[in-house]
Amino acid sequence: MWRYMLIIITLWAGGMATNAAATAPSLTLNQLVVKMAIADGVSMDEAVDSMKLRANQLNMKLVAHQPLSQEFKALNLPDARRTEIFQFCDAPIAKEMIDFEIIFAAFMPCRIALVEDKAGKGWLIMMNPEFFLTMVTLPETLQQKATKIRDNLMQIISAAAQGEL
Repeated sequence: MWRYMLIIITLWAGGMATNAAATAPSLTLNQLVVKMAIADGVSMDEAVDSMKLRANQLNMKLVAHQPLSQEFKALNLPDARRTEIFQFCDAPIAKEMIDFEIIFAAFMPCRIALVEDKAGKGWLIMMNPEFFLTMVTLPETLQQKATKIRDNLMQIISAAAQGEL
């Protein structure tokens, strides 16, 4: 993982771009995220309620909510569709991850965005936790806990997409 982060930093800084680009993995944005459509017949409010309920059942605390669309409207930005970011955390696991490697704080808390597309359809989007798990080498106990977080996030986003109250 650190090699890829260095490659990205190198590309960003403009140095050795040719060598870095040659060794960087070929990834698309779609590989880096999980994107689920909210099912027909499920309102965005029902998806949010389902997400919060499932997170609570899985002991993933809602630690922040950012209603970006309210800010869009306050700034009189055109075509301000619903956009909200929900941040969830399992604090004991987060602490263990940060104790192991402080850089993991950059990935916390776990975020799920609710975004309304131009057609009015609701989508749930989060960083692909599988990508993270395959890029990082962790001790077995932390790997198991990171896998638990991945599974919990997938349950949360799936429950929200289906409106499972």
